[in-house]
Amino acid sequence: MNGIAAVNGGFFTPEGAPLGVVIANGKRSGSNNRASSLGAGFYADGGSPALLRRESWGGNALNALQSGPFLIEHGKPVGGLSNASSTARTFIGWDGGTRWFIARSGASSLASLAQALQGAEIGGVKARSVLNLDGGRSSDLWVSPTISGGPVSERPFWNKPVRNFLVLIPRR
Repeated sequence: MNGIAAVNGGFFTPEGAPLGVVIANGKRSGSNNRASSLGAGFYADGGSPALLRRESWGGNALNALQSGPFLIEHGKPVGGLSNASSTARTFIGWDGGTRWFIARSGASSLASLAQALQGAEIGGVKARSVLNLDGGRSSDLWVSPTISGGPVSERPFWNKPVRNFLVLIPRR
């Protein structure tokens, strides 16, 4: 796909179906998850990619992935995040303009990860909005050898198969 990095995507049911909307090159699967924080936001790309609250998403995009919860909004940690479960996390971040990052953390709670990301720059990109992706045993990260610090492949042997993923592709 000519990507420079990839990370596991959104959550899925025990049967392997998306737990939320997934649109890949215009092909839609899953349905809008309005029931939980696991569907709080969207990565949506209809020509100008963005991280959006589910209430703000218009429903149309060439590519979209519903996941959640948001960890950072407007540069600040989101309130009410759980401190209960500590596990590996994967997430996508955006500076609010044209710069993006994807990352994988070690074991942390959602609340502690949000606190750690406040004011952070990852790969030189300021974390203005950060959306949690499926984590735990689905936490996979790949970085191309063409990127400084690459190649990286983070996929412990105990991980579950990834059902969907996000690929960062440089715009030309």
